[in-house]
Parts: sequence; C-alpha cells; structure tokens
Amino acid sequence: MSKLGKYLIFLGKLFTNPEKFRVYLALTFQECVDIGINSVLIVAIVSTFLGAVTCVQTAANMDNPFVPQYIISLIVRDSTILEMGPTITCVVLAGKIGSNIAGQLGTMRITEQIDALEVMGINSRSYLVLPKIIAAMITFPMLVTLACFLAIYGGYLAGWLTGAISPQEYIHGLQFQFKGNYMIFALTKSVVFSFLIVTISAFKGFYTKGGAYEVGTASTAAVTNSCIAILIADYLLAQLLVG
Repeated sequence: MSKLGKYLIFLGKLFTNPEKFRVYLALTFQECVDIGINSVLIVAIVSTFLGAVTCVQTAANMDNPFVPQYIISLIVRDSTILEMGPTITCVVLAGKIGSNIAGQLGTMRITEQIDALEVMGINSRSYLVLPKIIAAMITFPMLVTLACFLAIYGGYLAGWLTGAISPQEYIHGLQFQFKGNYMIFALTKSVVFSFLIVTISAFKGFYTKGGAYEVGTASTAAVTNSCIAILIADYLLAQLLVG
C-alpha cells in the first residue's frame, strides 16, 4: 500500500471508537498550552523582524519620487496578511511542533507505549492525535493573527526609526483600500496548515520502527513533508480563494 493510502486510513481511524468527551477536553487544554502558548515567543520574534525587513527593503526599492510613501505600508500589509503571516508562521511552526509530535509519538511507538494503549482497548490514534489536531486548529489562527499584527507593527517601527516612512503615511497606507476578506483568507490557510502539520507529523511518528535513529529520521521527514504540504496547499488555496 502506498504512503498516501496509509495516511488516508490513518485519518479515517482517528474518528472511530472515540473516548469520552471529558477525556479529550483535558488533553486538548494541555495541547493548547504545548502547541499554542509555548510557540508565542518564536512567532513574535520571527514575525516582527520579517515585517521590519519587508518595510526597509520595500522602501529601499521605492526610489521613484512619483510613488507615494504610503505604498510601502500597503505592500507590507498585503504581503503580511496574504503570505508571510499564515505561510511563514506555519512553516516555522512545522519545524517546532511537527518535529516534537513526530518525536513524541515515535518514542512512544518504539517503547511500546502505543501497543499498551491498544491492548487496553483504547483507540491510540484518536486518543493521542485528535486532541493535538483540535488544539492546533484552535491556536494556529490565534498565532497567525498575532504574527500579522506584529509584522505590521515591526514594519511601522522600522519605517519610523529609519526615516523611510512617516507614521502618518504608514497608517494611511494600512487603511488604504483594505479588504477584510484577506484576513478570512489568512485564517482559513492557518486552519488548513495546522491540520496538515499535525496529521503528517503524527503519521510519521506513529509508524516509526527501530530505535533512536529512526525517531530522528521520522522527525526530519515530518518537518520536510509538512513544509511541502504547506506550500502545495498554499498554492491551491490561493487559486481557490483569491485567484
């Protein structure tokens, strides 16, 4: 059977024979802390500097005196909301969260903890993976929203400190012809990307065989495959929702 077929079967078994709701509730809250709150710092640092760099580089290339200054912040706004906010943030999270999930489940597999759950009659896929999916689909849109805000604010600070654009012009550019559906697009991408990251990483970790070396290999494969899936989904969603 192909890996895609095994992956689809893995997804189907996530929703069979589930545990009681209160079991998932407690696990989901814990996963929200692990996936969401523990990722705030890295998301804040990356997004702030990305926004600042985008503003500075855009201003450096806008040397035409006939082009108004507010175009700089308009470019920062649209590039952040449409691409950098959801896509770059989720690629970063794929490295942090994806490797963690694959390593955790891979270690549980080679130490036979997953086998012990199945012997007790527990659907190990649903018990271990479903709370991670729910937590990621809740926290990723929040992290992407934070990333968009900090990237735009980082551009504001960079433009003001370097003198590339005045604060008044920057704010005017942010407000100029703003389309609210861009945020809906960004949040939709974050939900789709969160599902791909968690399920692909869990799939790689769940079917790990061997020892410590294979766990490391599974973690690397989880990050690589998640990033590829994000880029493919990014293109498809852009065609579907924007194109």
